[in-house]
Amino acid sequence: MDLAFTPEEQAFREEVRTWVRANLPESIAHKVRHSLRLTRDDLQGWAKILGKKGWLVSGWPKEFGGPGWSAVQKHLFEEECALADAPSVVPFGPVMVAPVIMAYGTPEQQKRFLPGIASGEVWWSQGYSEPGSGSDLASLKTRAERVGDKYIVNGQKTWTTLGQYGDWMFNLVRTSTEGKPQTGISFLLLDMKSPGVTVRPIKLLDGECEVNEVFFDNVEVPADQLIGEENKGWTYAKLLLSHERTNIAGVNRAKRELERLKRIAKAEGVWDDMRFRDQIALLEIDIVALEMLVLRVLSAEKSGKNPLDIAGLLKIKGSEIQQRYSELMMQAAGPYSLPFIEEAMEAGWQGDFPGGLVADAPLASTYFNMRKTTIYGGSNEVQRNIVAQTVLG
Repeated sequence: MDLAFTPEEQAFREEVRTWVRANLPESIAHKVRHSLRLTRDDLQGWAKILGKKGWLVSGWPKEFGGPGWSAVQKHLFEEECALADAPSVVPFGPVMVAPVIMAYGTPEQQKRFLPGIASGEVWWSQGYSEPGSGSDLASLKTRAERVGDKYIVNGQKTWTTLGQYGDWMFNLVRTSTEGKPQTGISFLLLDMKSPGVTVRPIKLLDGECEVNEVFFDNVEVPADQLIGEENKGWTYAKLLLSHERTNIAGVNRAKRELERLKRIAKAEGVWDDMRFRDQIALLEIDIVALEMLVLRVLSAEKSGKNPLDIAGLLKIKGSEIQQRYSELMMQAAGPYSLPFIEEAMEAGWQGDFPGGLVADAPLASTYFNMRKTTIYGGSNEVQRNIVAQTVLG
């Protein structure tokens, strides 16, 4: 295992760094740097800039319109974007559904759906979790009945991240009740503008409507929007979940937020507190260890091995690190990490009072938001069981 970057990879890093810093709008970078609210226009605007360059789909092979980068190049690209304070790419289209369409979709489906994902023009949502079917996803009940050349979909999805912006949704639906629960699931692509689709935002602890409920009332979905074979959707879902959990690790974001934590600690006068510095050091050690684990995965990919059996481990450690740095930021800012008052934030007040930094005001909302990370994408308790079974035997 060689974890050192080659001269060619270092040159690639410099190319990416130069381009990102020249093309990332400062108005967006400022919001990311201070953890301020990003709008749909911010997120999709950066996606379209990347799309024009061909870099939004950094993990795609050339045959499907991607840059054909190696796993290491993709990692370096994501690291430089994070360090430049670029927003994270919304993963549902480029990272999650696209590999499924590439692997199991028909040539017609690939031609129809992949270009809109690559350009950043089409916003995709994920239709997986349901009330009562989260980590136990195979128990899902949303039903799709084949009638002629279409499916009629009825049911409900929940925790649909940014679903209020969605143009299309990749949807796990039940097409059979025979046999094991996993064997009766199919994978549908659904136009969210279809009659019978209702999106209802859910306000979270941090005051944001980041997730949604989505209801389906006799929604008609053309049968040619079924991916692969009917009742084989669980196989496709597992491929997608592996990409999701690897993405959740967020090591590059953690490295950026570690530097933000240090800035806040210095500005608020706690940097010289050695006990607090110890906590920062312990966090940094864990981030370095997580990065080494990610690089091991990349090294395995370079040698042709399948590294996805430890995707759950990446998710566990990455999500715990996100919670720790958000908590340490709160502690560093002390009374300036304001108790969250949504009305004040909506009115534009960002804690601009003597002694308070602009970056302090959103700390409480970030802390509240990060409580979710050890639950979504498969709770960490469940992920530990999966890791024990697949890695330890």
